Amino acid sequence: MNVDWPSVPLSELVDPQRGISYGIVQPGSPVPDGVPIVRVSDVRNGRIEVRSPLRVSADIERAYGRTRLRGGELLITIVGTVGETAIVPPDMAGWNVARAIAVLPVKPEVGPYWVQLGLRSSAAASMIQSRLNTTVQATLNLRDLSRLPIVLPPRHERQAISSILGALDDKIELNRRMNETLEAMARAIFQDWFVAFGPTRAKMEGSPPYLAPDLWALFPDRLDAEGKPEGWREVPLDQIADFLNGLALQKYPGTGDDDLPVIKIAELRAGSPSGSDRASRAIPPQYVVEDGDILFSWSGSLLQRVWTGGRGALNQHLFKVTSKEWPKWLHYLWVDHHLPRFQAIAASKATTMGHIQRHHLSEAMTVIGSREIMKAADELIAPLFQRSLANSLESRTLAATRDLLLPRLMSGELRVHDAERLMETAA
Repeated sequence: MNVDWPSVPLSELVDPQRGISYGIVQPGSPVPDGVPIVRVSDVRNGRIEVRSPLRVSADIERAYGRTRLRGGELLITIVGTVGETAIVPPDMAGWNVARAIAVLPVKPEVGPYWVQLGLRSSAAASMIQSRLNTTVQATLNLRDLSRLPIVLPPRHERQAISSILGALDDKIELNRRMNETLEAMARAIFQDWFVAFGPTRAKMEGSPPYLAPDLWALFPDRLDAEGKPEGWREVPLDQIADFLNGLALQKYPGTGDDDLPVIKIAELRAGSPSGSDRASRAIPPQYVVEDGDILFSWSGSLLQRVWTGGRGALNQHLFKVTSKEWPKWLHYLWVDHHLPRFQAIAASKATTMGHIQRHHLSEAMTVIGSREIMKAADELIAPLFQRSLANSLESRTLAATRDLLLPRLMSGELRVHDAERLMETAA
């Protein structure tokens, strides 16, 4: 049974001295040593992920002191991809935000996580969608944002609900960090063995071995005239893997409940097909995407991901990368190695959407070692990829559990002790 907990406007839950504000309207030209700002593309999956921050001049930033971050604020995207939220970590104090982001300095007695949970709810998402101005691009104005109702149970109930859902979020974050470590380990082995040729160079320099003796013995003692270890081969990227381009899926419209979600660049970036278009299951089977498939977008935002968003349909502008001869990690890491060059090629295109062409795949070279080397590398790297995939699939289940519990806990339909029992049963 639902509990009649009160709801209050979002504006009543923020520090009245700072209020709800959006960020820098005109950032100007980038300044290498300027103040970093958070952009819409940096806010995703409930956190801030900034790889190359835009920096603005101190003079421009100074005019937006109200949105200068102190750490602990809640951010919400209000232009373009609307409704993504993230809590500002302490180490981002001094940053600012772009115009497309609103800063919510939530009162300490409520806490940013509770408001984030409220904004994640399906009820809040529906209200946000109904209030969007879509004349140019989707925009949520601050007045409508400030009026969004946030349910406010008694403090002890908020703490208990936050504890349950926070534990799921914490495990998802732990898996994400673990996957970063696993991929870094795989990339380090790959880089040393197949790009830098570290063991062979060390042998040539007379340096002491840094691998186990059985592994050390597998590496050639010298480089050949082309600069690669003797006996190793150079092979074009498109010869170690097949790059299957997706379909124009509007030709396969959905017909019923068993349709497949369409995986486009946006879904690849998000890691999920939530809210995507639908396509008929009658598409040729090779265009069906499964968990663990490697997808690579060759236009627009060039990126590569191991897909873990469930079964879907491969849209055009995406490659599904497979190989009958070589393990997944090999072509994944070689694409990853060449990705900066591919991105530079796409950025140089004088078109509305930069892209690469198939001949760029043929021109991108890979190096393949002896059969013994490839077997040894597979024994080291494949388990890292398998563990990462398992972590990602676990996180998907945890997120689904969180999203199932969220509206029921927030409405009081499900009490905390019942949710704890459900989680114990699921575990």
